[in-house]
Amino acid sequence: MLRVVAVKLLTIGEFARLSRLSPKALRLYDELGLLRPYRVDEWSGYRYYAPAQLERARLVAWLRRIGLPLAQIAAVVEEPPAAAAASVTDFLRATAADFAERQRLAQFLIDYLSEGATAMPEPVSSASPVSGASRASGVPLTIRYAAASDIGLVRERNQDLGYADPRLVAVADGFGPAGEQASAAAIEALRQLESARPLESATDPRPAPLPPAAGSGQAAGVAPADLLNALSDAVSAASATVRSIAESDPDLAGSGSTLTAMLLSGSRLALVHIGDTRAYLFRDGGLFRVTHDHTVTQSMIDSGRLTPEEAASHPQRSLLLRALGAFPDEMLAAGAPEAQARVAGTPELSLLDARAGDRSLITSDGLTNVVPEAVIRETLAAPELSPDEVVRRLITLANEAGGPDNIACALADITEAA
Repeated sequence: MLRVVAVKLLTIGEFARLSRLSPKALRLYDELGLLRPYRVDEWSGYRYYAPAQLERARLVAWLRRIGLPLAQIAAVVEEPPAAAAASVTDFLRATAADFAERQRLAQFLIDYLSEGATAMPEPVSSASPVSGASRASGVPLTIRYAAASDIGLVRERNQDLGYADPRLVAVADGFGPAGEQASAAAIEALRQLESARPLESATDPRPAPLPPAAGSGQAAGVAPADLLNALSDAVSAASATVRSIAESDPDLAGSGSTLTAMLLSGSRLALVHIGDTRAYLFRDGGLFRVTHDHTVTQSMIDSGRLTPEEAASHPQRSLLLRALGAFPDEMLAAGAPEAQARVAGTPELSLLDARAGDRSLITSDGLTNVVPEAVIRETLAAPELSPDEVVRRLITLANEAGGPDNIACALADITEAA
């Protein structure tokens, strides 16, 4: 026997009230195919909704409330609950990282504008001496430095590059057909900081040269805002160059580079980071990582879908979410969430306090993928080793572990200026 059940439809006004979505938003979601009405009156064009659509409408409202872009909402509402929860977790992780970066820069601006002081120290970890440390002491510091790269034992080309001078230590890890050009462009852009003006002058706007490079040198005292601006401009120039290389020839598409660098000024370090090259601080016998990898596996670790041990052997461990030369539209096409794709080519900038006795190491994943951090700490803990000896020792350790990738290291020993 055929049974007919009548369903009372809701007007757009009633549906808007119950779903807490405005009629304007409902019309927009109809146009986007996100939330279609159950029926549209063919004469008046008036929209009617079924009560069963309220659950989907409320989910859309909640997702919009947390700031999820409409394009992602359309995908999330079609997913099974477990997959939808994972998508929201990924968005939350990316949003939290973006907020943390804005918070650090906002704190810097608050301190700088209200007191003329530097930003609070970078929060590395709860156990790190950098986290919660006092403000920079203002004691001028000098560095002893070294940098080197090695092809490793497997690769046919060396796309890693390390660089060090009296103010700057940096490592770039190129990838793709023009990886060597990309990493060289990244380092060259930072080298231009050698000719940048150290302090703003109201009477003489012309650039003034910095002290000449040597085996070790005292860092000039640069205003914190100038320090971050100089780094940001240099990285923007590097990114533009890397993109032009990748676009110059179809055969070079997909080329890019990571970049991590520390620029010393007085008793402060400005840090720029994009990709999976890493910066470490060795202080008081402890080794602390001061960068966060911009990789697919790191995002999975952050969302709880992967353990660090599982990430070490994951097939996607080398896939980057951020890099110089990365395009947001390409990241979207590859399936990255919009929040992650939007910052695909954006580096992280922060300020750290430096202290006499610190050892700062920057290295590519050719070292960190095969040499445990405990071994790296042990090597840095040997005070009798010069920066050059430390760098060479770390490269040797990576090759003794199989040398499956290129290796680049840059080291700075921080000491008080005479």
